[in-house]
Amino acid sequence: METKKWEALLTAVELGSFTRAAERLGYTQSGLTHMMHALEKEVGFPLLIRDRYGVRLTAAGERLLPAIREFQQVGKRLENQISLVGNTKRESIRVAAYSSMCVHWLPAIVSKFRMDYPHISVDIRMGNVDEMYTWLQEDKVDISFVSHQERDGFDWVPLWDDPLLAILPPDYPIGSQTTFPLSAFQGKEFLMPSLGFEYDIIPIFRAAGVSPDIRDTSVDDSTVISMVELGLGYSILSELILEGRRDNIIARPLEGGAYRPLGITLPSLQQATPLTLRFIDYSREVVRAIHTASTSKK
Repeated sequence: METKKWEALLTAVELGSFTRAAERLGYTQSGLTHMMHALEKEVGFPLLIRDRYGVRLTAAGERLLPAIREFQQVGKRLENQISLVGNTKRESIRVAAYSSMCVHWLPAIVSKFRMDYPHISVDIRMGNVDEMYTWLQEDKVDISFVSHQERDGFDWVPLWDDPLLAILPPDYPIGSQTTFPLSAFQGKEFLMPSLGFEYDIIPIFRAAGVSPDIRDTSVDDSTVISMVELGLGYSILSELILEGRRDNIIARPLEGGAYRPLGITLPSLQQATPLTLRFIDYSREVVRAIHTASTSKK
């Protein structure tokens, strides 16, 4: 039995209409109706009820629904495997990531991956967290390297907890403090990093009951750092962003510890291609090695 027929049936039931299902799938209504008649003839009994209320499953169809969905998933995995075998030389993996991950993680990940898959191209684009999820929804990328967000419809693969640091002007009287209390931000002019960083920072302030005087910015991390250097305010950035920089600022971990969980998000691990899953495995391995080596040097 063709998986397309079962896909058409599930779509008709989901939308409650042959007309809307045909529009979504690119069929004519008569073509879709004929397809459903042929499917019911194959199984030997009615699957759908068609009346003035729309389209819904018969009792027999409801009993088959779990198996139909499982059959669809198996069919998609088979199609992915066929595509992988038939198109290996021209296949690519489309990746989106924050700029800090593009700088510190992806070169090593791609280098190691390409050693074993030299014919696979890795297409990389850089963006903010909202762009990442939009690109995934629009099928413009396969995976996104982001900080963890509570968003429905996506799977999450954790990679690393990135410490958040208070960024202070060079003349701040820090004394011997090795950490910086969140309460010290109360009422202070705070330069909010752009590119969606507020999703990571605002919940921390709310949980602590701290209300800084937030100045939204539309500049990159380097500009925020320069503004702090000149005493124009305070900020919070992550350890990964500051890695390798030599700016004239004071950076201290937040008292009690605060992190932004970094990882990979994608629409479905179950439906991802085998090659995408391998790229995720390489990412786990490389990120762990990078930070293990970095920790041992401290």
